[in-house]
Formats: sequence, structure tokens, C-alpha cells
Amino acid sequence: MSFRLNIKYYLVHHLGFTNKEAIRAIEHRKLKVNGAVITENSEFNETWEIYYEDQLLKPNTPFTYIALYKPRGIETTNNEAIENNLTTVFRFEKHLGYAGRLDKESEGLLLLSNDGKYIQSLSSPLKEKEKEYIVTVNKSITDSFINSMSAGVDIMICKTKPCIVEQLSDVEFKIILTEGKNRQIRRMCKALGYLVARLVRVRIDTIELGDLKPGEFREYTIDS
Repeated sequence: MSFRLNIKYYLVHHLGFTNKEAIRAIEHRKLKVNGAVITENSEFNETWEIYYEDQLLKPNTPFTYIALYKPRGIETTNNEAIENNLTTVFRFEKHLGYAGRLDKESEGLLLLSNDGKYIQSLSSPLKEKEKEYIVTVNKSITDSFINSMSAGVDIMICKTKPCIVEQLSDVEFKIILTEGKNRQIRRMCKALGYLVARLVRVRIDTIELGDLKPGEFREYTIDS
């Protein structure tokens, strides 16, 4: 997979050029991208290398795909100004986007990559990619609760889509969503008189959490 970016945008927002400097570099044929001199504000593959006046600005960067177990209590952000951000458990050596934001009190699978198109495909509600969770609640689960969760719940901002829900124990259930409203599962449970004690995401699309422990990660590959 590849993700094509506007070269001027990339120079300004990723490499620190001003708008005027970026335009001048393009018009004066000072840029070489993936071995070819750039003469207009075209698009390029984000993995390609960029040279400016024979100085390497951006090396060739193969796509990286990482499955991370986000621990409970960690914010889903790499902004180091925010306390308990992702960089406290995983050092970002390159620009990585992430799919499937989890709220601070939730834990489990988070997918990270520098493949923007891939991340977008997992995050877009239009793609309806499955996300699977194991949820523990504060009291005994009833058939009525399972049926209501499955059918969709009014959470004030909307009614959630029908989904797959399976009871696993007296206070634990599995839920598979194809949408991702903010704190959706917590809101669904609360609307039905339950509180979430623990929420763990175990799968996004075809990628599973597996035997990862909180703070651990592994690299994986995808089909091109």
C-alpha cells in the first residue's frame, strides 16, 4: 500500500520550509524525489527519499506496522506535553499514525504505522472495519442486556448500529463493533444501567492482540 502526499505540503508541514521556500525550491528545480527532479507541485509516495540541493532531507522509509498493547491509564497520544502519553510506554522513532483510539481507562490493541492510507482505511467509519472488545461490567449480565446491546442503544448523540454481543461469564461479554463513537461501549452500558469495570480491545480487523502484555508490541506485515 502507498499513500501519496502533496510535495509542497510535505515540505512545509514535515520538513520546516515556509510556503515561499517550498515554492522556490520546486520552481528552481532544487528538489529531487526518488531520483527525479521535481518541477511542479506534484504528489509523491511517502516512502520516497527527498534531496534538496544534493542534501538528503528525508531518507527512504519503508512502511512499518506495529501492534501495541496500550496499558490502562495511558492517553492515546504521542504528545509529550500530555501526562501519561504513549511515548511513556513506546518510543516513537518515526512519524507513526495510529488506528483505533482508546480512552485513557481502556486498554488493549492499538495499531500504529507510517502507512497513512492503511491507517485511514482502519479508522474511517465508511470502511466499517470490525473492532472486538472483552468487557467486564459491575453486575450480573441479563439476556435483556445482551439483546439490547446487540440491537443498538440510544447514547444521546445517536443510536448505535446493531452489533455482535456474546456473554462470556456472569459479568463479562464480548462485543464486535463496526463503528467507533467516543466512549461508545461505556455509553451503551451506562444507558442500560451498567458501569464498565474493565474494557480490553483484542482485535482490529484481522490483527489480534494475541499474547501481548500491557506495554508490549510486535511488528506485523500486511498484504500489498
